[in-house]
Amino acid sequence: MNNLFFFLLLAASIESPTAADGSANAYIYAGCSESRYAPGSPSQINVDSLLSSLVSASSSTPYSNLTSTAASASFPSFGLFQCRGDLQPSNCADCVRSAVSSISSLCPFAAGAAVQLDGCFLRYGNDSFVGEPDTSVLYKKCGASGGGGYGPDQIGIRDAALSALTGGGGNGGAGGYRVGAAGYVQAVAQCVGDQSASECDDCVAAAVGQVRAACGYAVSGDAYLGKCYARFWYTGNGAYNDDADHHHDDPDHHHDDDDDDETGKTAAIVIGLIAGVALLIMFLTFLRKAGNYGKD
Repeated sequence: MNNLFFFLLLAASIESPTAADGSANAYIYAGCSESRYAPGSPSQINVDSLLSSLVSASSSTPYSNLTSTAASASFPSFGLFQCRGDLQPSNCADCVRSAVSSISSLCPFAAGAAVQLDGCFLRYGNDSFVGEPDTSVLYKKCGASGGGGYGPDQIGIRDAALSALTGGGGNGGAGGYRVGAAGYVQAVAQCVGDQSASECDDCVAAAVGQVRAACGYAVSGDAYLGKCYARFWYTGNGAYNDDADHHHDDPDHHHDDDDDDETGKTAAIVIGLIAGVALLIMFLTFLRKAGNYGKD
């Protein structure tokens, strides 16, 4: 958020999405300005009109910014929404409706507010923030540690997926939507539609830097900045899989391990048989000596 706003962040304790997750309306965070408008005031009328117009626009476009002066031009309300670039129009509209509902319950009578859901971002305020770059960090979250077996190779794969998001990389989409992948790691970034291509590049690069610095050996990570976000996660229920590291790119490679296992099992069986025969010989020798001793 720009410096005209002081936001109190209300962050949900949620995991990063994996391919199996599907709720675009899942709550990520919200922020409310400390300043409030009076119920029934021109500011409230302008805000209510603005939010209603944003909901209407979301059924036909993944991004929109609007200004409302419905009650008074002296108290304008500025606002925008950005849906994730891969959402269908109906899902985008549903997400924006949920975002408006969240803001209404979390930030009643706030002069400015923002909410990030899994599939969309919505912000409004009484300052003209539209079109301004904003790389301030609003929310970060890292998943669980990858545990044993997670080393430099896995970090390299993660970084390759994240690097695909920067410098205009990734498979482009609506409103600065970018996706990246490397091995078994997937990544996604989304810029708000009021950012130019270079501003989006700068914002995503900053978000990627935040994720790399904060999330170390985590199996997932999110970094939400003022006008963009970047996220990564490991596929396979979102968890690091040591077996996948070795065999993901070579589906036949596991046969070598199977052969090694069978060789080890065979060697163990042979050693066991040899030991058993040796014990039998020792036992028979003992019996022969004992018999000879009795005859003596």
